[in-house]
Amino acid sequence: MTEQTSYPVTRSEQEWREQLSSEEFHVLREAGTERPFTGEYTDTETEGVYSCRACGAELFRSTTKFHSHCGWPSFYAPSEDDNVELIQDRSMGMVRTEVRCASCGSHLGHVFEGEGYATPTDQRYCINSVSLRLEPQA
Repeated sequence: MTEQTSYPVTRSEQEWREQLSSEEFHVLREAGTERPFTGEYTDTETEGVYSCRACGAELFRSTTKFHSHCGWPSFYAPSEDDNVELIQDRSMGMVRTEVRCASCGSHLGHVFEGEGYATPTDQRYCINSVSLRLEPQA
């Protein structure tokens, strides 16, 4: 787990601020967190592809989404391993694994392991709804 020094999609801070709402900017670019149980995708069961709200890169598919009842959308795997970047996060007095978009470096949420969910990977990608955009399948 190492932080990339550059990403394929780059913008200045001002460009990100112009493109994103204040909440989107706070979560995606400042590693904030939306309040639990408030995100538009927390309980959705719509089939489709979840992309990065900042750059549009594919991140997750609805086939890996599950109800963890944690307050944020949960997935057991990204659509492709190299679509996300995993970084050790030692903030808030704990050690966690931050999940970022590998295309633009935007903060998505965190991934947790060994929580006992009946998923193929035993992982829970706990992702902020505001970091995602769902493209429903036709």
